[in-house]
Amino acid sequence: MDTASKRATVYFDPDVHQALRLKAAATDRSMSDLVNTAVRLALGEDAEDLAAFEERGGEGTVSFEAAVRALKSSGKI
Repeated sequence: MDTASKRATVYFDPDVHQALRLKAAATDRSMSDLVNTAVRLALGEDAEDLAAFEERGGEGTVSFEAAVRALKSSGKI
């Protein structure tokens, strides 16, 4: 695995940029470290979602219409 950092240009909303700068200063971390951590967390959540989709891949699907009919017939709507 290549551990060298890669450079990227990212544009933030000015308020988000200000908050990021303040958090970096308050936590004695770099803005890059905070962004890398946030992206890793988001990608980790994506990986969990993909695993859940794969795990449930064999389950059948129910159409919206069938779900509404089932709710109506059961008296829930």
